[in-house]
Amino acid sequence: MPVREPEVAEQVDEQADEQLDPDRPWVTVVWNDPVNLMSYVTHVFMKVFGYPKEKATALMLDVHQKGKAIVSSGPRERMEGDTATLHGYGLWATVQRDS
Repeated sequence: MPVREPEVAEQVDEQADEQLDPDRPWVTVVWNDPVNLMSYVTHVFMKVFGYPKEKATALMLDVHQKGKAIVSSGPRERMEGDTATLHGYGLWATVQRDS
């Protein structure tokens, strides 16, 4: 069975990507899940990011209807912190480069 090393390939791509475009921000993406209520997701966005109810609701609807939403952007370290915080609330979140 062949040995697969996706993490190494991804790290190389990210490093090359950062060198080519170091100013491109990172984003935190929240993904839809079958567990959390829409009202809870809205509440988390308001509490974690300080978004007004209207913005938090719009982001929650994107997560629900489109399957995902970008909820924050900035330096990689801050986005990793946002992702960890969202994980603490039970949301499925990832960090990626902005496209």
